[in-house]
Amino acid sequence: MSETTGSCLCGAVRFEISGAFQSFFLCHCSRCRKDTGSAHAANLFAPAATLNWVSGQASVKTYRVPDSRHAKSFCNICGSALPSIQAEGAMVVVPAGSLDSAIAIRPNAHVCFASRAEWDGDLEALPKLDGLPG
Repeated sequence: MSETTGSCLCGAVRFEISGAFQSFFLCHCSRCRKDTGSAHAANLFAPAATLNWVSGQASVKTYRVPDSRHAKSFCNICGSALPSIQAEGAMVVVPAGSLDSAIAIRPNAHVCFASRAEWDGDLEALPKLDGLPG
């Protein structure tokens, strides 16, 4: 069984995912843009996996948008996005940026693409810098 590790920005929360990721989506819906503060969320989905909190489970908080399936778990110290159990316990959802381990799976698709931000287009043409701008 494959095992993947991750943590939050401050290091208070550490976790392991045991099992394989089935899919990897980049979601552009307004809720995902709000909870990431970015152009899209990058989430991995693992229906047959288990989530084990190695440390800091007491610092994990989850916000669920009322009357929706949308949920976000995060570290209450640094605010980093963290995995959550969704679909009534049937799905582990993992923010790709929270992982410390390398993963082999690549994104399957952009989803809710019609909802993307008006500035989220032709980004491939922007200059690419290896560090911060001078």
